[in-house]
Amino acid sequence: MKEYYQLDDYRRRLEELGLLAEDHLLGQERQAVTDLTFNSKAVIPGTLFICKGVNFKEAYLKEALERGAVCYVSEIPYPAEKDVPYLLVSDIRKAMPYLADLCFHSPWKDLKTVWVGGTKGKTTTVYYVKSIIDAFLEATGSQESALSSTIDSYDGERRWESLNSTPEAVQLQAMMRRAADHGITHMEIEVSSQALKYDRVTALRANVGIFVNISEDHISPNEHQDFEDYLSSKMKMFSYCDHAVVNLDAQPQDRILAAAKDAGDFVTYSEKDPSADYYISEIKKVDGETHFTVVCKDFTDTFVLTMPGLFNAGNATAAIAACQFLGIPREYMHEGLYGAKASGRMEPYISKDKKVTVLVDYAHNKLSFEELFRSIRKEFVGHDVVAIYGCPGYKAINRRKDLGEVAGKYADKVFLTVEDPGREPFDHICEEASAYLRAENCPYEIIEDRGVAIHKAIMECRKPTVILILGKGNETRDRYGTMFMHRPSDSEYVKMYMPFYDEAPFHALEIPGNGTQTPEEYYK
Repeated sequence: MKEYYQLDDYRRRLEELGLLAEDHLLGQERQAVTDLTFNSKAVIPGTLFICKGVNFKEAYLKEALERGAVCYVSEIPYPAEKDVPYLLVSDIRKAMPYLADLCFHSPWKDLKTVWVGGTKGKTTTVYYVKSIIDAFLEATGSQESALSSTIDSYDGERRWESLNSTPEAVQLQAMMRRAADHGITHMEIEVSSQALKYDRVTALRANVGIFVNISEDHISPNEHQDFEDYLSSKMKMFSYCDHAVVNLDAQPQDRILAAAKDAGDFVTYSEKDPSADYYISEIKKVDGETHFTVVCKDFTDTFVLTMPGLFNAGNATAAIAACQFLGIPREYMHEGLYGAKASGRMEPYISKDKKVTVLVDYAHNKLSFEELFRSIRKEFVGHDVVAIYGCPGYKAINRRKDLGEVAGKYADKVFLTVEDPGREPFDHICEEASAYLRAENCPYEIIEDRGVAIHKAIMECRKPTVILILGKGNETRDRYGTMFMHRPSDSEYVKMYMPFYDEAPFHALEIPGNGTQTPEEYYK
């Protein structure tokens, strides 16, 4: 029979943490708590309900009580529910992870976890780690590892498309508990700056934390007020880790290495500095694969990636170092990395005539754009490069400049399209973003419908071309206002439209008078 803690256990935990402002349990101290949630529609009898968020309405509490909530936790009391037990706290966000830790019986203790933080490459690195771990687990007859990433999540019961890089503390720990209860032994977690800033991972501890890099991103009134706030939030991750893996090439190096000392211990990796614990060398393209050599105290070995992008050698090496801490044999590192794929991450589609390569990727900030475009120019010499991307509304405002400058420098043409405009008018976003493309003298078009932009970019190709569809990967929604509008993913659009290119008689365009339409006529 499952053990349930009582209301008084929660009261005492909050009191021990110095977060309890007032308790009002009305003699219900011994009431068992069967669940914990802030979603009124998910309440079951015996639930401890959390009142959180700037948009919280008292109607949500009323619904929760009607569904069987036995107590609520809040920063303020609700007089209309004066006969209901409550616990008042000084900071609801700081309280949530500890409430979850109690309710879900410290699920992190039952799992070996690897966290990945940084600005660019987190998701890819998470999937490299997962692929290595899963290769090992399969060979030993164990279950696939659990996952929480920007792309999708898996807890042993189901797999679903993620809404956030890192869920709220209650959701994350509930997921971890389900995974452990299903016999899962390992889990990979992508840890965002917002998760660290707002205490979503407080009360947890990771076996290994990977820090891939940092660059200015997510700076806006709704996210981080400045780079210092962003950097400070990222650096918090180390204090939750038994071991850490750090990119020695990341800047500011001194600040990062100082923060890494908060972990139990740490190792470094680098493409530039041979003194790193894991030194990466001889990165090269061989028959469409990426080959690279890793030199460390335990071995010198060459690994192979089938996922495009020379820059992924660094992400793969971080995964190797993390799995060394977990004691996973090297044979599974080879197997896992070779077979690793991440939906919507450097996902390639190639036309029948081999002239057009479309890459779907989540790249959405300055660092990821710079690495991607430089790699593509190196890997696809003699090809035109066309980019399709957008910028979010009222968030990460700096991206409009950063992405425009990078794409304008490297691309032969850009299509500006929609990417979660939220409450900001699409035209206003593009007006700002396009100014930086004009400054780089880069041709561009503005097409709000992503599908139309992708279709046109593919059908316009007349010579070897790489089309980069960036920012959304395999997401199937865009945020307009407070609503999500569902649509096909970028990968699905490419699968729909590449056959149109494959079946078109473009070779005939060079023959005068044959009646074949030009692209301009086709789209008129």
